[in-house]
Amino acid sequence: MTYSRGANAYARVGVESGVMSADPHKLIVMLFDGAQAAIRAARIHMQAGNTAEKGKAISKALDIINNGLAAALDQEKGGEIAERLGSLYDYIARLLLTANLRNDEESLNQAESLLEDVASAWREIGQQQSA
Repeated sequence: MTYSRGANAYARVGVESGVMSADPHKLIVMLFDGAQAAIRAARIHMQAGNTAEKGKAISKALDIINNGLAAALDQEKGGEIAERLGSLYDYIARLLLTANLRNDEESLNQAESLLEDVASAWREIGQQQSA
């Protein structure tokens, strides 16, 4: 038990340190990674029949999408792209809600695939900026 608490504290410090030192682009990548990890966890719990943990994982993914990715959009500067991304994030959130309510793995798969499409484009932009 003590080891677990120590490991959790160490992981929390590692994540906090990563966030504190990350540039804005990297922070968005971290949000994508977190949402995708939560969706993968939800799938595992769904397949195992663990409804409570599935719900927690989907809630975490929804929180990241709604309060992280969608909230980071600058509608004024982003124009049509920000508007379309906002609509996409809204659609992904609805897929996750459907997956949770109906134990629909296909909705999870769709949400994960759409997030990966945007995340990979975002990572590519970061690589081009670094070059």
